[in-house]
Amino acid sequence: MTIQRISPKTGLILGALVLLAGFTLLNVRKLFTKEPIPQTVNALSVEAITVQPADSYTVSRVYTGEVAAGRTSELGFEQRGKLVEITVDRGNFVKKGQPLAQLDTSRLEVQRSQRVAQRDRALAQLAELQNGSRQEDIAAAQATVKNLEKQLELQRLRQQRREFLYTEGAISREDRDIITFGADALEEQLSVAKSQLEELQTGTRPEQIAAQQAVLQEISASIVDLDIAIKKNTIFAPFSGVIADRRLDEGTIVEAGQAVLRLIEQSQAEVEIGLPADVVADLRLGQSQSISIAGNYYNANVKAILPEVDPTTRTQTLVFRLNGVSNNTIVPEQLAEVEITRTIPTSGFLVPFTALVQGQQGLWAVYTLKKTDKSDNPNFFQVKRQEVELLHTEGEDAFVRGLVEAGDRIIKDGTQRLVPGQIVQFQKAGGEKKYQNIK
Repeated sequence: MTIQRISPKTGLILGALVLLAGFTLLNVRKLFTKEPIPQTVNALSVEAITVQPADSYTVSRVYTGEVAAGRTSELGFEQRGKLVEITVDRGNFVKKGQPLAQLDTSRLEVQRSQRVAQRDRALAQLAELQNGSRQEDIAAAQATVKNLEKQLELQRLRQQRREFLYTEGAISREDRDIITFGADALEEQLSVAKSQLEELQTGTRPEQIAAQQAVLQEISASIVDLDIAIKKNTIFAPFSGVIADRRLDEGTIVEAGQAVLRLIEQSQAEVEIGLPADVVADLRLGQSQSISIAGNYYNANVKAILPEVDPTTRTQTLVFRLNGVSNNTIVPEQLAEVEITRTIPTSGFLVPFTALVQGQQGLWAVYTLKKTDKSDNPNFFQVKRQEVELLHTEGEDAFVRGLVEAGDRIIKDGTQRLVPGQIVQFQKAGGEKKYQNIK
C-alpha cells in the first residue's frame, strides 16, 4: 500500500474545517435543545411603562385673531366744500355731538339772509290780508269812485254836443271820436274803481289768505333746507371715542364723502377670532374662555358666533367680550390668541412619543416586552414589534391604537438600539403611573 503524503498547508486547512464543523454542530444542538441563557449574559437594560386603555384624548389648539374696536367711523362731509377748520388732532378724546371740522358756509349764509328777508315780507303781506281793509283805504276808494263818476258825466255831455255838431257838419269825425274814446276810458276806470271799493268793503277773500300762506310756507321750507345744509358743513362726533387719524388739513377742497377723520369708540373691548366650524360647534354663547393679548391673559365670554364661513380660511368668526377691560387698556388690531381644548372620543393608548418606531409608508410601531422561556431571570424579556396607528401627539406624548393590549409593557425610549427578538433586561421607567391611569 502506497501512503500519500499530505502537505503541511493542506493539513492546516483540513484541521480548520474539522473545528468549524464541530462548533456548528454544538450551536445547532443548543438551539434545538433550548438551553437556558446563562445568568451572566450582559443583556441591554431598557426602561418600559405599563399602559392601560383610554376612551378619549384631549386636543389643545391655539387660534389667532385681533382686538376689535366697538365702532369705527370714517368721518366726512355730505357735500363738496373748502375745509376751513379742524378742532381736533390724533389721540384726542371727543364726546358724542362735539363739532370736529367745518367747511366754508359764507355763500349759504348769504342765501339764508335773502330767504329770511323774503319771509318777513310775506309775513307782512299775510298780516295785511288777515287784518282786512283800513277805513282810510275805503274812504279813498270811495272818493276815487265819485271823482270818476263826475268826470264820466261831464264827458258824456261833451260827447252829446260833439255828436250834434258832427251831424250839422260843424266838426270832423275825428273830433267826435276823440270825445267818444275818452268817455269809454273813464267808464272802464270807474268800473275798476268800483270793484276795488267793493273788495275793500267786503274784506279779503279766504283763497287770497291761503295763497299767501302757501308762499310763506315755501319760503320757510327753503330756510330750513339752508339750515340743514349749513349744519352738514360741520362734522359732529357720532359717538364718544378717540381720533385715530386726521386725513386732511385746513384749506383743502373736500369732495363729498371723502374721509377727513377716523374715530374709534372706546367701549368694552372685544376680540374677533376665526375658528374651524367643527370647533365652533362645541362652543356656546356666554361660554368663558381665556384670551391672551401681548402676554397678558384676560377672562372673556363668547358674545357672538357669526353664521358665515370665510371662503378663504374656511373658518367662522367668534366675537369674545373681554370682562372688565376697555379699549383704553388694549389697542384695536392687537393680536389675540385663544387656546381651545377638546376631548376626542376614541379608544387607544397614551404612550411616550419616544417609544414610537417609524416604519414604512407612514406606519408606526412600538416595542413591547415579551416573556422568554430561555431564561430563568424574571427581568429578562424578548423585544417584540407591535404595529400601531398614530392618532394624535401632544407635547411628549402620543395617542395610538393597534395591536397593543392593556397591561403591555412598552419600551419607553432608546428604540434605535433594539431589534425584534433581542433579549433585554427590564427596568421600571419613571412616570409609569401617568400611562397607567388614563381617563
